[in-house]
Amino acid sequence: MLVLARKKGESILIGNDIELSVLEIVGDTIKLGIKAPAEVGILRKELYVSVENMNVTAEQSTISASDLQHQFKKIKKS
Repeated sequence: MLVLARKKGESILIGNDIELSVLEIVGDTIKLGIKAPAEVGILRKELYVSVENMNVTAEQSTISASDLQHQFKKIKKS
């Protein structure tokens, strides 16, 4: 892992087309700005981990076909 120190208003470049800028520092919170091409996906890691955990849980759960049909019918009604 590369560790860099940056001050407010300073940036780093990742490759040729991604720029990470420090916009604001308040206490222990840093506001970052990211300039990247639209095709580059940017996710908060905690969101990614949460979705990954939900997928693992869903993969391990078992549900009968009739229960699944019942759930679909409930969704259609709402």
